[in-house]
Amino acid sequence: MERRDIVFEANGEKLAGWLYGPANGAADAAGHPLIVMSHGFSAVIAMGLDDYAAGFAAAGFAVLVYDHRNYGASSGWPRHETDPWQQVEDMRAAISFGRNLAFVDPERVGLWGTSYSGGHALTVAALDQRVKCVVSQVPLVSGQRTFKAWVPKDKRPRFLRRLEADRDGRARGEPPAVTPAAIPGSETAEWAGAVDKDGTYGNEVTLRSLDLLRGYEPMAFMTRIAPTPLLMIIADQDTQTPVAWQREAFALAGEPKKLVTLPGRHYDPYTAQLVPSRQAALDWFQAHLR
Repeated sequence: MERRDIVFEANGEKLAGWLYGPANGAADAAGHPLIVMSHGFSAVIAMGLDDYAAGFAAAGFAVLVYDHRNYGASSGWPRHETDPWQQVEDMRAAISFGRNLAFVDPERVGLWGTSYSGGHALTVAALDQRVKCVVSQVPLVSGQRTFKAWVPKDKRPRFLRRLEADRDGRARGEPPAVTPAAIPGSETAEWAGAVDKDGTYGNEVTLRSLDLLRGYEPMAFMTRIAPTPLLMIIADQDTQTPVAWQREAFALAGEPKKLVTLPGRHYDPYTAQLVPSRQAALDWFQAHLR
């Protein structure tokens, strides 16, 4: 499989990414299972997703990796705004694009998501029967709980007032307010510094992204995923998307399902635990898409 840059349309925007496929992309190479991949809350695909995608492609899978709207080389405004339900719809558009590729078997499409897009993978797998297999890594499963974990109780009233002021300001035509996505010294900043080799990380999100987070609950869809095979990969010291909630969500899902627990924090599956996290996902795709 070779990697090439692509752009495809999704709900009025142009999403940019990479496509791993046969060298000539021709119909005579038809029949490949496809894995659709995207990144988390404020990240772009250049921050380590090639480490996964290249491994899947080497095993014979076609792979479609893309930046969410408003991020990276994808179009969309406001820049660095994360709208979970819009991203869910875009993920379904990516599936449609992939299923129409000449070298893809449209009945063998899998999803891989991580962190915020791990939540999307759960949601889309519950809603879209075209998904035949799903891998969700260190997923966000409850936006409201996560917001409360990220914003301390004593600071929450002031932060909520900032969200209200931003809404009023937007209505007056003012630019969207933004906030750092990775606070200096945080676990997120540590990870971003390790994987942002090209200096492409913008390190900001709109305030509205955090308001939208509060209303997003992938856990509500867990009972609807089965019988689509589900693999969840979690980290036993995850506090970014707390691991106890991930286990709670996994318990709600029906069979077939598998839980892989790796040692470390939220971002360790991308770095120190890259090899076992990638292999667990590959094994699942091999078992259910081949």
